[in-house]
Amino acid sequence: MGQKDIVEKNLEDYNDVFSDIVNGFVFCGKRTVKSRDLRSLKVRSQYKADKGSLHEEERDNAKYWSAGKVKIAILGLENQTGPDKDMPFRIIGYDGAAYRSQLLDKESKGRCPVLSIVLYFGESRWSEPRSIKEMVEIPEGLEEYVNDYKLHIFEIAYLTEDQVKLFRSDFRIVADYFVQKRKNKTYIPSKKTIKHVDAMLKFMSVMTGDERFLEAQKVKTTGGEPNMCEILDQVENRGIQKGIKLMQDENDALRAERDAALAEKAAALSEKDTALTEKDAALTELVQKDAALARAMELLKKHHIAFA
Repeated sequence: MGQKDIVEKNLEDYNDVFSDIVNGFVFCGKRTVKSRDLRSLKVRSQYKADKGSLHEEERDNAKYWSAGKVKIAILGLENQTGPDKDMPFRIIGYDGAAYRSQLLDKESKGRCPVLSIVLYFGESRWSEPRSIKEMVEIPEGLEEYVNDYKLHIFEIAYLTEDQVKLFRSDFRIVADYFVQKRKNKTYIPSKKTIKHVDAMLKFMSVMTGDERFLEAQKVKTTGGEPNMCEILDQVENRGIQKGIKLMQDENDALRAERDAALAEKAAALSEKDTALTEKDAALTELVQKDAALARAMELLKKHHIAFA
């Protein structure tokens, strides 16, 4: 399982986020699905192939929904960061496994519908098939007999501002980020508070590659639920402090290097001074010897003493 899949599941597995996504896209923002009416569903299903070998299918997120007139339904979320030409086959495989599991459940007294939603986080438009019939070539005369299976794909980066406002959970921040980045190439965080801080920041850091969110995971927040603006401000302040510390360390290193150079020069000058002092002493001694020799010569000359 990839890191992105794990992070997406951590965020979307929260019932308030899951229900908010379904309400925003399926029910146009109406609070139809309540978080309290959801319960987790095993996302990995097994089936036997023709030769009897056991295979597994795993979807990103799925939950049972049971409330009011809705006896029970299975809701699934699938995440995509890039277009997938085989997505219709994948979805029909996931949904088919969910229906097949109901046949195997001997205790179940009824059957329930299955709905899968594809959340596409790419910056470009979805360019691959959205249905089975778009994928395959159907022989003439069979068109009306081949059942189709359509995808429910929502392109997050291309949501309108009004659509983004339909979300009330942390997913609004996610949607707002991808819309801003697609339209403006930049991101200005809102002041909406974050409920699931750790899961949100992990999601954003992995899905966007923005190192600010990675740094934000190291920042400890206090005083209730923070918003993205506050978190990134703390990250920026942390960056400033780190920058100041780096400058101080660099200045200290330069100062130490300068002091070492000065000490080396001082030692060299001291050595030169010692050498000059020794030369001066030798020269003084030589002058004294010359003077003594000159006096000795004068005495010898005075007493008419000559060298042989």
